[in-house]
Amino acid sequence: MPSSKNQKTPDIEIPYQYRRTSYEYDLPKELIAQYPLENRSGSRLLQLGRQSGSINHTQFSHLPELLHEGDLLVINRTKVIPARIFGKKTTGGQVEIFLLNHLEGSRWECMVRPSARTRNGSRVIIGEGFEAVVGDRTEEHNRVVDFEHDGDFWQQLETYGKMPLPPYIEREAEDKDRQTYQTVYSEQRGSVAAPTAGLHFTPALMEQLREMGVEFKEVILHVGLGTFRPVRTEDIREHQMHSEFCIAPPQTATAVNLAKRDGRRVIAVGTTSMRTLESFAEGGELLSGEKWTDLFVYPGKQIQIPDGIITNFHMPGSTLLMLVSAFAGFDNIMEAYRQAVEMRYRFFSYGDAMLIV
Repeated sequence: MPSSKNQKTPDIEIPYQYRRTSYEYDLPKELIAQYPLENRSGSRLLQLGRQSGSINHTQFSHLPELLHEGDLLVINRTKVIPARIFGKKTTGGQVEIFLLNHLEGSRWECMVRPSARTRNGSRVIIGEGFEAVVGDRTEEHNRVVDFEHDGDFWQQLETYGKMPLPPYIEREAEDKDRQTYQTVYSEQRGSVAAPTAGLHFTPALMEQLREMGVEFKEVILHVGLGTFRPVRTEDIREHQMHSEFCIAPPQTATAVNLAKRDGRRVIAVGTTSMRTLESFAEGGELLSGEKWTDLFVYPGKQIQIPDGIITNFHMPGSTLLMLVSAFAGFDNIMEAYRQAVEMRYRFFSYGDAMLIV
């Protein structure tokens, strides 16, 4: 039969490392962590050799034994905001407002549910002295929302907002999630999802690392809902990332470039830190600045800055799994995940961790 110009390209013509289905794996539902461990650094840690593919199993609290004096860890100091708000329209209908991007003043880009039944100009009563007026649709099919509030906006949000736990945590957010779904070094408000690799660090562990000569420097990447956006194209190279705002401070760029020149390791704490470093990389050096990045890192993309990464275990078919595959090699990552499932590691945001060096 003659081929049609509109006929879909067969999977076999897409190299396996670019095929979305290559990144699927079987994960028993009970391995998806619904709650964090009592002790942040008490999680398990899978150590993967980036070049050799060697795998060792240890505890996150043993991280000082795996790092070297002079290593530079780059952390993301974004802070998760209680982005889920529930209210009632003046007509009585229930509305959920999910904050996404701060636009200006008290104006935000938000997801609004039910969107179709919430007309432009609809007023939503959230609480005493806290209301929202829903406006136009954005290019991403979200809504512009203007908040009217007595006193400080952030205080009202802390009072009435709920922490935005990811959809695979199948429970309502609880008060303790305000602390546990936040790194101990979080500082700058703006994320709707935590940079979860950092959840394993405690102040005591960080101090222990500093005392042995490990350096910490910061970046900011405000994590958006795009981190959970599924890849729908069979050829992953056709996937378009949502943009997220990130900052590489001058002091971080200086420290990273000095470490690279000295031959010391730069280790990204989390995929968000890695994406920020690579978003500001030019000719093997780190530039400073701030920008919106839609960088998508997948196998075949050159990694310029990090020599290592600390990360959690990611969802099947996700852009995050593709990123770590770009860094450590597809085969190495899939074997590490196979062993993690076999050994019943805890997966995703509140789960266990991996060190790739």
